[in-house]
Amino acid sequence: MFIGPVIIDSCAFIGLLRNGLDPAQVLLTHFDPTDLHTCGMIRVEVLRGVRVEKVAKRLGEFMDVMCNVPADNRLWNEAAVLGRKLGAMGVTMHGPDLIISTCAMHAGATVVTHDADFTRVPGLRVISPPWMGPTPR
Repeated sequence: MFIGPVIIDSCAFIGLLRNGLDPAQVLLTHFDPTDLHTCGMIRVEVLRGVRVEKVAKRLGEFMDVMCNVPADNRLWNEAAVLGRKLGAMGVTMHGPDLIISTCAMHAGATVVTHDADFTRVPGLRVISPPWMGPTPR
């Protein structure tokens, strides 16, 4: 099945780590390496919680070779606008998820996550991690 570019949400990385799995190995099993995207927000959310330095180093190196979506002032402003639009719709979303959503839209990427909040962003493509089951609702 062709998906195209994907941005791997923090919770997908964290879930793999908590289950003792190597995120690089699992992700490369399910996705084309050239389709894997990340952003600074995901890097911070994931790597800040890794307690084993060797694991953090290897995961950081893997993220280094993923396509990075840069966050400039325009992206930060677009995330704020998205937050206001969602708020007007009665949807509250945490700042980091607004940034990740905006990065995904910039990359034309599908968000791979089990966080159902992302499904509330109009126009954002979201799938559950293939190793976890159906898309969140």
